[in-house]
Amino acid sequence: MSRARLTEDEITTGLAALPDWTREGDSITRTAEAASFPAAIRVVDAVAETAEQLDHHPDIDIRWRTLRFVLFTHSAGGLTSLDLTLAARIDEALRAES
Repeated sequence: MSRARLTEDEITTGLAALPDWTREGDSITRTAEAASFPAAIRVVDAVAETAEQLDHHPDIDIRWRTLRFVLFTHSAGGLTSLDLTLAARIDEALRAES
């Protein structure tokens, strides 16, 4: 996967397929509620495994059952295809726990 920065059109198109994600400057974010604290931790564990496979790691904030994910490719100084791919995988992990 490329670590080249996405164009504005590519970001817009990518986010159209990820309706739960919001752009905040040079990053994308999603907040989600898990059914319980253990369920939230299972989501984080699944995301950690995927992040290791992709060698691309999100910022994750855990507040009891509330999870907030922030994606940004630091080495590229903005959003890349890795961010969109990881966002889709995070969505899958959240669906698997719901």
